[in-house]
Amino acid sequence: MKKIVFFITALLTIVACKDAKTNEKTTEKKQETKAPEMAYASFGDKIDAKDVLTTAQINEKYGDLKVGDTLNVKFTSNINSVCSKKGCWMRLDLGEEKEVMVKFKDYGFFMPLDAKGEVIVNGKAFVQETSVDELKHYAEDAGKSAEEIAKITAPKKTLSFVADGVLLKK
Repeated sequence: MKKIVFFITALLTIVACKDAKTNEKTTEKKQETKAPEMAYASFGDKIDAKDVLTTAQINEKYGDLKVGDTLNVKFTSNINSVCSKKGCWMRLDLGEEKEVMVKFKDYGFFMPLDAKGEVIVNGKAFVQETSVDELKHYAEDAGKSAEEIAKITAPKKTLSFVADGVLLKK
């Protein structure tokens, strides 16, 4: 009986040591495959830099949208400007003298006031139509002359975006 107990104890010890060595090797491999440090500062919901449309691709998508259409999308672009008071909006370059107005979902986050460079935004793209009266109101607020205000005779389509997450390239 003593021999059986000794044999079982020895067998368990060998098996336990073998598992410990296997776990050490697995831990070493996991550390080697660790993801590199993110090269972006993250704002809003956590998003990644995968499956991102280029500026040209999003420009094409906006061309297909009509007022009232929305599109869930993630794209990259360069910042043209950021709200200088709170960072509550930014304008992104779409090329061909086009830009998209980006606001942040439920004012849940803001961008740094000095933000510039490349960003990845995730959210809803849509086209808005600003009425003539509203355009004239904005022109008055901006101090435009009566002649300039009188030239506003047609509504303007605005490329808009509500972002739920933003990555700002460091």
